[in-house]
Amino acid sequence: MNKTNSSSIFTKATLLLVSTLTVMSGATIAPSLPAMREYFSNVQNADYLVKLALTLPALFIALGAPLVGIIIDKLGRKPLLIVALILYGIAGSSGLILNDLNFILVGRALLGISVAGIMTTATTLIADYYIGAARAQFLGLQAAFMGLGGVFFLSFGGFIADQNWRYPFAIYLFSLLLVPCALSFLVEPERHQPINPNQEIVTETQKLPIKLVIITYGIGILTQIVFYLIPVQLPFYLKQLFNAGASQSGIAIALATLLSAMASLLYREIKAKLSFTAIYGIAFLNMGIGYYFISIGKPYLIILLGLGIAGSGLGLLMPNMNFCLTSVTPDAMRGKIISGVTTSLFLGQFLSPLLSQPLSVKVGLANTYAFAGGFMFVLAVMALITLYYNLHDGKI
Repeated sequence: MNKTNSSSIFTKATLLLVSTLTVMSGATIAPSLPAMREYFSNVQNADYLVKLALTLPALFIALGAPLVGIIIDKLGRKPLLIVALILYGIAGSSGLILNDLNFILVGRALLGISVAGIMTTATTLIADYYIGAARAQFLGLQAAFMGLGGVFFLSFGGFIADQNWRYPFAIYLFSLLLVPCALSFLVEPERHQPINPNQEIVTETQKLPIKLVIITYGIGILTQIVFYLIPVQLPFYLKQLFNAGASQSGIAIALATLLSAMASLLYREIKAKLSFTAIYGIAFLNMGIGYYFISIGKPYLIILLGLGIAGSGLGLLMPNMNFCLTSVTPDAMRGKIISGVTTSLFLGQFLSPLLSQPLSVKVGLANTYAFAGGFMFVLAVMALITLYYNLHDGKI
């Protein structure tokens, strides 16, 4: 893609708005969960199935992303993105009219398939359009917009969920407005072209660092298992502690995404001074501290403080993972590698309630958050040890 097109404000705005859809996929209906559980109380295993409605898209994102990566590397980015945007709007909004919980889960599964296409394609297009420091900046901006989108959609979703648990499903129709934008302002990039060696360190013949790829994917899975304790369990935790309503839960979760966005905006400046490993360490430490404060419980402000600190850690993780891998990936493999990041992130989201639900039943939600915080402290120590042994290597 030529420089004029990639620097267009409309191209940038379209990529950023499309990226916000990935956060919406699950968390938008999080404030509705308690009311949904009450509405479907006569359904067997309603408590589990309602929480599954939040995370089922993540499973299908994880399953669909590898196929998406193969398709966009072979056939191109833009056509699949258009199809995914249309499917997103139709499947996501199906909860507005469906009265069968099982059919709602089918709609959530189709939503997940569409998100696999959107997230992988959007991030791959960013890596196609931009290189070097410009890529680091835009990946940080992308993560920030995802966070800010989460703030808006969670807050708005929480407000309208107080009126009716179905209303947040209408927010998914937003994707249909982006279809003409994607058709008009996104151009299929020219791939497999020589790149200025002063701007990009990758060539087609370079060997992909498999160890680095595996470690990055592992970080994605583990951190999302921990992070998704917030949208999945926090509404129930706050209701248990303060009898909080949907709007209060939405605002609390939105605070984490707001601080995540702020940290992402600072990513380029932070990366200019620190290695990938050092940034991972800071992110793990912040998440550990944040979850410790959440586990304390009362007062409400302490929980909000914890959410903010934990969110700031997540805000550094997303652009760090994407920039780390796109910096060492040949463009012919870019879709496949980015699809792996998508798979790891959303596999972690899907696994989160499967692991946290039995743990929270056994030890309580407060202790579950405490254990999660302790686990993040362990990862922070591991990052510190790795940093010590790789002091002069800024790539891992």
